Amino acid sequence: MATSAIGPGFITQTATFTAKLGSAFAFAILASILIDFVVQLNIWRIVTLTRKRASDIANAAIPGSGYALAVLVIVGGLFFNIGNIGGTGLGLDAMIGLDPKWGGALSALIAIAIFLSKRAGIAVDRLIVAAGLIMIALTVFVAYVSGPPVGEALRQTVLPDTIDFATITTIVGGTVGGYITYSGAHRLLDKGMVGIDNLGAVNRAALTGIAVTGVMRYVLFLAVLGVVAGGVAIDVSGQGANPAAQAFQAAAGEIGMRIFGAILWAAAITSVIGAAYTSVSFLTAFKQDMSERARNLATVVFIGVSLIAYLLITTPPATMLVFVGGLNGLILPIGLTPFVYAAWARSDLMGGYRYPRWLLVLGGAVCALTWYMGYKSVGPIFAMLNP
Repeated sequence: MATSAIGPGFITQTATFTAKLGSAFAFAILASILIDFVVQLNIWRIVTLTRKRASDIANAAIPGSGYALAVLVIVGGLFFNIGNIGGTGLGLDAMIGLDPKWGGALSALIAIAIFLSKRAGIAVDRLIVAAGLIMIALTVFVAYVSGPPVGEALRQTVLPDTIDFATITTIVGGTVGGYITYSGAHRLLDKGMVGIDNLGAVNRAALTGIAVTGVMRYVLFLAVLGVVAGGVAIDVSGQGANPAAQAFQAAAGEIGMRIFGAILWAAAITSVIGAAYTSVSFLTAFKQDMSERARNLATVVFIGVSLIAYLLITTPPATMLVFVGGLNGLILPIGLTPFVYAAWARSDLMGGYRYPRWLLVLGGAVCALTWYMGYKSVGPIFAMLNP
């Protein structure tokens, strides 16, 4: 889940909103972390207790809603994957100066080859762990070198000068929206970590995933904030804009930008595969006996369609990466509602398990809040496509 969340969208969204909002973005981070905790704890708990996939749970709770959820996750995943391919293009551009369109096309073909080769997949899994550690170390270094106004950031974490619902919706969507939250829950299901006996491990996994992404986002925010506060102007909407790379270059020089480009590419290409694989897994809502070969073929087609769309769309890659987070944030309340209803009224799906009252109340409150934020931010989010 954390690997899915900390991808090119996560990085670009954080840099973009920090450049736009400055220290006030700290409140959006705090709000998103609190919302993410509640979403993860509820969805992961219900998936592991019912021993069912998300679309099957939704259909059992509210007939027909599982099919709607599957369609929304697949469509949201497609848009997210267009952004992920854009992220690979931005990564190669920062690393070796390759045009983002060519970089995206080359990376999509590499992603298909990796997906079809199990041995290559294992190598990439190991590479992304190393790249992730380097990214964290480099981000901490840049945060230190850039000298952000930490006191002001801490103040605005709890007392912001401005509250932007579209921003909160976007970064929530980029962390637990769309396919991302189900990727972790379905992974636990596939591993057999189900039932009441495994609830402790499920809760720890959910909390750890969100804690890791929350800390990483705040450190990245501080790194970019220091650069912005120092007077560096960051382009967030140009055709070749790469906000995070600009910040790293300003703080750590040309070498910092090249290393960051390699890390962004590694994060993006694994996200291309992960988004395609998880989105395609929702096709089982329509065909329960779908074979592994059919799923693999569908995943390759999914990546191919994402690539064609990326090459045809004229929206700048960085803008697309921010937009897809917002789109997944709009999908989140639609997917969360059947789960909250199941927790309140369908204990029979969980073997009569007595759901914790405090988690029910928090789940209901967050569900209502995400619907409200979606209503308030749907216009600004779609306006991102025409900056």
